[in-house]
Amino acid sequence: MRRLLARDGCPWDREQTLETLRPFVIEEAYEVVDAIDGGDPQDLREELGDLLLQIVFQAELARGRGWFGTDDVIETICEKMKRRHPWVFGDAKVDDADDALASWEALKEKERGDKGALDGVPLALPSLLRAVRIGEKASAVGYDWPDAGGAWTKVREELSELEAAAAAADRASMELELGDLLFALASYARKEDLDPEAALRRSLDRFSRRFSHAERASMDEGHSLRARSPEELDALWERAKSATEDS
Repeated sequence: MRRLLARDGCPWDREQTLETLRPFVIEEAYEVVDAIDGGDPQDLREELGDLLLQIVFQAELARGRGWFGTDDVIETICEKMKRRHPWVFGDAKVDDADDALASWEALKEKERGDKGALDGVPLALPSLLRAVRIGEKASAVGYDWPDAGGAWTKVREELSELEAAAAAADRASMELELGDLLFALASYARKEDLDPEAALRRSLDRFSRRFSHAERASMDEGHSLRARSPEELDALWERAKSATEDS
């Protein structure tokens, strides 16, 4: 990376800043997620390398500003892992994974000092993931339902409020209640140890496969989907479901 950023290095790399690289960090992180979902070790290996490149790139730009370098980043995370795992690197004891997580959160809260419980949740996270993280942080300080039943009751309450807003044709309230409903669903997923972001991603992938199958089948028959009747579209969809039922 230092060679690329040298005076006789790559002109494009030399023009980059922390800000211009920001979208690439996000993109590469999502490509790692895609590789994990795809289950291809070679693909995952490559995408992890691309993400690591972005970390090294950012660190080298920071070094150029006199802030820190790649070695400092590694040293910082090593120190944090040792500090946050006294049951591994010290004399503390934990009984199981839940106990370890509780101890981790307690140590984080102590390090946080005067910061609020939600201050560590990035605003740039996808909204469903952010909803889960906010719920986890609030739960860590006791602000949560005792079980999934409480969250499910909230889902039904928010759905009822959305229906009332829709019946009144109140667009502003509809948007507010829709947000509350999605937050409640994310909370229910969290309480059931489900990942709503992954669940929605899988549903979208499944829909896309079925839609593409129906679209190709329709084109093979000489018609676009737009030219089909509702009944024909339903029949195409059922065929697509059967053809992709293992997907």
